[in-house]
Amino acid sequence: MALNQNLTAKTFLNNILSGTATGIIIGLVPNAILAAIVKLFDNPFAEVLGQMALIFQLTTPLLIGILIAQQFKLPPMPMVVVGASAFVGSGVVKFNQKTQAFIGSGAGDIINTMLTAAITVGLILLLHKRLGSLSIVLTPLLIGVGSGTIGFYLYPYTTGITKAIGHGINFFSELQPILMCVLIACAFATLIISPISTIAIGMAIQLNGISAGAAAMGVAATTIVLILNSWKVNRSGVTLAITMGAIKMMMPNLFRKPIILIPCLITATISALPVALLNITGTPESAGFGLIGLVGPLAALEGGLNPLLLLICWILIPSAVAISLQFLLEKVLRLYNRKEVFELLD
Repeated sequence: MALNQNLTAKTFLNNILSGTATGIIIGLVPNAILAAIVKLFDNPFAEVLGQMALIFQLTTPLLIGILIAQQFKLPPMPMVVVGASAFVGSGVVKFNQKTQAFIGSGAGDIINTMLTAAITVGLILLLHKRLGSLSIVLTPLLIGVGSGTIGFYLYPYTTGITKAIGHGINFFSELQPILMCVLIACAFATLIISPISTIAIGMAIQLNGISAGAAAMGVAATTIVLILNSWKVNRSGVTLAITMGAIKMMMPNLFRKPIILIPCLITATISALPVALLNITGTPESAGFGLIGLVGPLAALEGGLNPLLLLICWILIPSAVAISLQFLLEKVLRLYNRKEVFELLD
């Protein structure tokens, strides 16, 4: 299996993004769905079901790595090596010095997962065939563990990117309320379909009050834009996955057609205005979720927002703007073809 001469940098990146997008759907959607359901039932089975969904979510980097390898049509053994190294390098499981135990949480750092998987795939394409009969031993040992170790050392730097972006967004919170809300909403509207975790940023800089409300509204605006535009161009399962929170599956579309941001940013801008005018608040925990699990709206409700206004601000306004932009940008201004921009490619 020598390096394919037809494998361009663009193809390599698209394979990484496509595998990541599918892995995110499989890894995150079950917990996104069950987390909302189990809250309705106060019994041991519901609690166990929720715990199992969280454990399943821990495997997200593993799934991403395997699905990236599949994009490159790697054989089974190298495929699972890519998955294992992506899991190791993702940071989803860390050694805790205090407890002297490995602790898993979240879904890992997506950027580092992608980088580790990319390094592993590259090494496999270059070296796997040259290892000959020893490949079954040396591929997981040298390439798998080696790439995972590289990912481990890259982790502080890739998470540093998230922190740097967070500090930049934190600066917005010091501005005039309307401008602040618009800028924060637009930032989170963009980040939710990028490899950067909006949840990590919201927690890292402890967004609160209307800053958190604006962040959640930005995520909600992008969610609604993607749902409405995906409805007729993707399979129903894709649209359902977006609705349930797998918004990052649209990352390949962002890199392939950045124009996808135009309706997202305009919708976020207009949707952010009521946040400032009506003092719609949130918490650090709700800032990165938006409509996912109704976390953003419920935080606003707890912050004192009237239920009718909640429906208007979180659903009706962004939906009306998204539908209007769908017609204006595609039919009137002819900026893009919806199918080309919003269709999720396998």
